[in-house]
Amino acid sequence: MPYAVTVVFDIKPGKMDDFMTHILNNARCSVRDEPGCRQFDVCTDPEQPNTVFLYELYDDLAAFEAHQTMPHYKATGPKVADLVADKTLRTFAQVDR
Repeated sequence: MPYAVTVVFDIKPGKMDDFMTHILNNARCSVRDEPGCRQFDVCTDPEQPNTVFLYELYDDLAAFEAHQTMPHYKATGPKVADLVADKTLRTFAQVDR
């Protein structure tokens, strides 16, 4: 059963470019290097200039847990910590299509 993860980041003013560099790298590495990562979308909107929405889809919870052990994931957190004002993570154990 697919496992979905959503994250909403509120980025500190003036920090969006730095944040996007790191999060886009994390997304690319996740899709490229993790067999259980089906999708990793990084979404932005000019109407919400300091907000980034992530939509991630994994084969299952185990694949998401494996994602959290990957070197690119572990490296991203410290790089973006000072760029983020707030973060909301939600997970969904069922994905219907």
